Amino acid sequence: MTNHPFPAYPRCLSLLALLLILAGCGPSAPPEEPRGERPHLVETAPVVQASLSLIRTRTGTLRARHEVLIHTQEEGSILELPHYEGDRVAAGEVLVRLDDALIQAQLARASATRKQAEQDLRRLRELRARNLVSEDEFTRAQTQLEVAQADEQLLRTRLGYTIIESPINGVVTARLSEPGNVVERLRHVLTVADLSSLHTTVEVSELMLPQLRVGDPAAVRIDALGGAVHTGRIVRLFPTLDPVTRRGTVEVELEPVPAGAAPGQLCRVEFRTQASDRFVIPFSALRRDDASEYVLVVDAESRAQRVNVTSGMRLAEQVEILSGLEEGQQVITKGFLGLSAGKTVTPVSPVAAEAS
Repeated sequence: MTNHPFPAYPRCLSLLALLLILAGCGPSAPPEEPRGERPHLVETAPVVQASLSLIRTRTGTLRARHEVLIHTQEEGSILELPHYEGDRVAAGEVLVRLDDALIQAQLARASATRKQAEQDLRRLRELRARNLVSEDEFTRAQTQLEVAQADEQLLRTRLGYTIIESPINGVVTARLSEPGNVVERLRHVLTVADLSSLHTTVEVSELMLPQLRVGDPAAVRIDALGGAVHTGRIVRLFPTLDPVTRRGTVEVELEPVPAGAAPGQLCRVEFRTQASDRFVIPFSALRRDDASEYVLVVDAESRAQRVNVTSGMRLAEQVEILSGLEEGQQVITKGFLGLSAGKTVTPVSPVAAEAS
């Protein structure tokens, strides 16, 4: 038996290395194909035309239609002030009586002066007929009589101011002095209001103002009287708007005035316009930038396209579109992140969007 100088296992290792080298020289595996771009998912909604009426609620404060502040036109001591807050008064009823002693004395003096002027003028008229008095002297006598008559009339007018009567039927709502007090001219002593007619003024958006007309009904709720709805009517639309808030003023009158209603109460006025056809879209679809308002619509090739629009009133979760869109167009409502005009999109339902 012949002995080999080397063991058998080194030859096995050499053979294995040769096989590995040959395997490495063979054809390489095909490269992995790149994955396709993930589709941009969006939710859409159609532009629809609906017959809608606008409903807006505004808060206001009830006020008396007729409220008169009673001021003194003469100074003096108050002799009578018979009425208190809550008292009903009739038109022509005496509200205030002032001490008139001083004016009475001045009136007596003016009356005496007027009588003396009348006598002087009669005497001069007789002398004038006989050409015993000059024309200038006769004219001066006429003037003196006219001045005396004017002074007397002035004092009679002032005397009338010492008695103040109610100009309207109403209720005394404020009493600001007491008998015995000496008041100056133009001092506020009483307030009388006609509570049979109550109104309020509220502000509405410039967009809604053109939809309202004088005579339109309005629903009025008065917090102090519970949730009952009372009938109101628009009686005046103010002609100017606030240049900052872009709101106009609307005056609403209660017809009739409910029991328990009073000036100063908080009220809520609800306006409802006539129904009309409007294009509406979800409010979430409306976008804004420095240039304009716009929406992204999906065209026939499933691409997002920017369309400038003009919006109107917001109606709950919808918004009125005045121009820029047509009925049936699909506007994007969700999926704006990373979305730009011209990008291909895949519209999905809300359920599918949440699942992805």
